[in-house]
Amino acid sequence: MEKHFELSDTEFTLEFENCTLNPELFTHEAHLRLAWIYIQKYGIENAIEVIRKQIQEYAISLGASEKYHETITVASIKAVSFFIKKSESKTFESFINENKQLKTNFKQLLATHYTTDIFNSESAKKDFLEPELDPFE
Repeated sequence: MEKHFELSDTEFTLEFENCTLNPELFTHEAHLRLAWIYIQKYGIENAIEVIRKQIQEYAISLGASEKYHETITVASIKAVSFFIKKSESKTFESFINENKQLKTNFKQLLATHYTTDIFNSESAKKDFLEPELDPFE
């Protein structure tokens, strides 16, 4: 179990929004948790806007604005949304246990949507690239 689980959803999002979340807690799984929480709270479109803005602010607060990646951020949220629609999980912990591929095979999962190597593309880093192979739905 990762350390971000030591925080409740409310504590986790509040610390993230205030840019006080320990960066060691903001793992890939924590990114997915944030998407799960915000999709539940705001719906997919609003979650995308809120998360994009807040991740950028958080990265700036850490002096790491160059780490923000637009396509991976948006694609991650859309992938979480896709799996939420198929899930009956009421907690993120049960959701991620049910959908382990989001955590363990994330790059391969996105590769089923893209021919572009979005992880190494400068244009994908700056602007969201729509999937060429399979849209997120």
